Amino acid sequence: MGGVGRAVMRAWRTSGDGHLALRLHDVPVPAPGPRDVLVRVRACGVCRTDLHVCDGDLPQHRSPVVPGHEVVGEVVELGPEVRDLRSGERVGIAWLRQTCGSCRWCRRGAENLCPASRYTGWDEDGGYAEYAVVPAAYAYRLPHGVPDIQLAPLLCAGIIGYRALRRAEVPPGGRLGIYGFGASAHLTAQVALAQGAEVHVLTRDPAARRLALELGATSAGAADDEPPERLDPAIVFAPAGELVPVALAALDRGGTLAVAGIHLSDIPGLDYQRHLFRERTLTSVTSNTRADGEELLALAGRIGLRATVTPYPFERAAEALRDLAEDKVSGAAVLSLEAGPDPG
Repeated sequence: MGGVGRAVMRAWRTSGDGHLALRLHDVPVPAPGPRDVLVRVRACGVCRTDLHVCDGDLPQHRSPVVPGHEVVGEVVELGPEVRDLRSGERVGIAWLRQTCGSCRWCRRGAENLCPASRYTGWDEDGGYAEYAVVPAAYAYRLPHGVPDIQLAPLLCAGIIGYRALRRAEVPPGGRLGIYGFGASAHLTAQVALAQGAEVHVLTRDPAARRLALELGATSAGAADDEPPERLDPAIVFAPAGELVPVALAALDRGGTLAVAGIHLSDIPGLDYQRHLFRERTLTSVTSNTRADGEELLALAGRIGLRATVTPYPFERAAEALRDLAEDKVSGAAVLSLEAGPDPG
């Protein structure tokens, strides 16, 4: 088995019945294709998108499937056509794992909109496992000197938050509103603050409000509160459609609201005059490009971006997912795996 030395691994797989359930299985170690690498997983973030895959909010693409798309690990086997990575190198595996490279969106640098795009932990098995395979062209080189569990949340929460921040178009010194303050939001707030924005956080969780203020937010209130000042842009991270009209109503003239999640409940009661008039903009975020990820990882090193992490041992993956569903996680939940034997 190349650098692995064994043929079976442990992996958490969805139940496939639309309920929030994971089961631990012994399954074959996946074999990398010609342009893939096999990665020994060292840490994997637990993302809210994993919830949507497990509970049926997202349509099933593969069932059962191994969730997890914030993967930090070590390359242990290379496909025969891989030239840019080496065995033993630490890499990251993110949500976007494959695009066609030839459609009009790919050609213009918007590969996140590729109709043929495929995703880790949804279309293909992800990182709630001891090993995972990824196309080498979609594996991220990771900065040195940062622990695995600190890097894992950057690979989705960080990247998607960064794209949402770009889509929100914060003006220099602008006032940014953040609705919901979980894994992605607390990283995005740090980036915005480093770029000179004034940040106002609105979330139902008192512990999250305290974290926001510790990180440097100007204010932190309940999700349905009015911010102390009109907002230039805002980002809705919570998958709650009822927050969209609330956030739009808090925007100043010409403001932009970006919705960051892949899943959002229905939006009630939009009123053109109150919510959209005076050139307010409502926009969404669909996945990310590889360039987004590379920019965020480079920026993280420059500004000292740090995730607030709640670690779980690999054997408690199902518990971590339940805790996330019940809003019991501070910052980002991350599965930690003990390193296996050195590659042969």
